[in-house]
Amino acid sequence: MRTSVLVLAVVVVAGFVAGPASLQESGPTGPSPYDVVDEWMTPFAADGYAWGSHPGVAIDSPNRIFVIQRGEFRLPDPLPSEFAGFVGSIGLNALRPEDARVWKNCIFIVNSDGDLVETWDQWDHLFEGSNGPHKIRISPYDSERRIWVVHETGHQVFAFSNDGSELLMTLGEKDVGGNDETHFGRPQDVAFMPDGRILVADGLDNSRVVMFDPEGAYITHFGEKGIGRGEFDGVHAVATSADGRIYVADRNNARIQVFNETTRAAAWYHPNIAPIGVWPGFDFPNDIIINGYNVWIADNQPPKIIRTDLNGNREYTWDIAGEGPGQYRELHQFAVDENGNWYGADNVMGRTLKFEPKADANSVDLIRMQESATGSNP
Repeated sequence: MRTSVLVLAVVVVAGFVAGPASLQESGPTGPSPYDVVDEWMTPFAADGYAWGSHPGVAIDSPNRIFVIQRGEFRLPDPLPSEFAGFVGSIGLNALRPEDARVWKNCIFIVNSDGDLVETWDQWDHLFEGSNGPHKIRISPYDSERRIWVVHETGHQVFAFSNDGSELLMTLGEKDVGGNDETHFGRPQDVAFMPDGRILVADGLDNSRVVMFDPEGAYITHFGEKGIGRGEFDGVHAVATSADGRIYVADRNNARIQVFNETTRAAAWYHPNIAPIGVWPGFDFPNDIIINGYNVWIADNQPPKIIRTDLNGNREYTWDIAGEGPGQYRELHQFAVDENGNWYGADNVMGRTLKFEPKADANSVDLIRMQESATGSNP
C-alpha cells in the first residue's frame, strides 16, 4: 500500500508540473460559432456622454442582464462624425483619461433586446472617485439571486438584494488595503462554492484566494505571490465547478490553476486545499466559465475565446480581436444565458455585445451555463 501511494504521488506531481501537453500548442482554431447582434444595446447616456469602460456583465434571466461600467464618459466637443454610441468608435480608450469619468449609472440592467430596464444609480456613491466596479456575479447556487459586485480600488466586495433595494453584505474596508482576514488588496473577482461559501480573488496587490462562509465570516485563504505551483501573480478570475473544484486565472503567469478541497492536502501548501493542475500557455486570461463538460477562457493579447476539457486540453479557439462588429480590444468578463446567447463586456471599447448561436453551429462549440450542484442549469 505504501508503495502504491508513493507512485501515485510521483505521477500527480509530474503531471502537475508538466501540464496538459496540448496547452503547449495552440490547439484547433476556427471561426466563431456565433453571430453578433448588430447595435444590440441602446445608448441611454445624456447628451455629451457615453458609456464608460464596461468591465462586467452577469445574467439574472434572458430579460434581466446586468452590466457594470466605470462611470459614464464625457465626450469630446465637437464630437467626431464617426461616433457610433460608444467611445471606442472614435478611437478612444474608455479607461482613459480618468478625469473624463462621471459617476453615473455604474450598475444598470437591460433586456434581451438591449433596451434599458433600470439603473441602480442609488449605489453610484459607492464607486465615486475610484476605478469603479470591476466584476459582477450571481451565484448559481443562491435562491435569492443576490448581485455581487467587486470594487477593486475600494478594496471591497458588495452583495446587493436582487431588486437593488438593499446592500446586504460588504466584505473589506472602504479604501483600506491589506492582507489580513478583513482586508483585501485590490480584489478582482468573486465566486461561490456549491454550499454557499464565498471565494474572493484578492489578486492585484495581494496574490491569494480568500474563502468566507455564507454569512461573510473569514474561513481561510490560499496562495502567495510567485511562479511556483499554487502561487499567483495577478489573480484576475476565480470560478468553481459543481463538484467543488476551484479554477483560478493566474493572469500575469499566463496560466489557469486548478485546486480541490481534501483532507489529505499536501502539508507544504494548505491543510485542506490542494493544487491539482496547472494549465500553461495562455496570454492574458481575464475570465472563466465552467460547466460539467468544458471550461471556456476569455484570453486576451490578442482577445480570443478558448474551450478546453476539464483536464485543460484545448478543444477549440476562435479569434475576437479587433474594433469592428463582434470584436474586442479587451474581453474583461463574459456570461451566457439559458438560450445559449453569450454576452461580453469590453473594458477598453466601452460596450457590451450580444452573440447568438449560428444556425449551423456545432452545439459542442457553444458556451453553456454553469450547472448547479444537482447537475441541472440554474
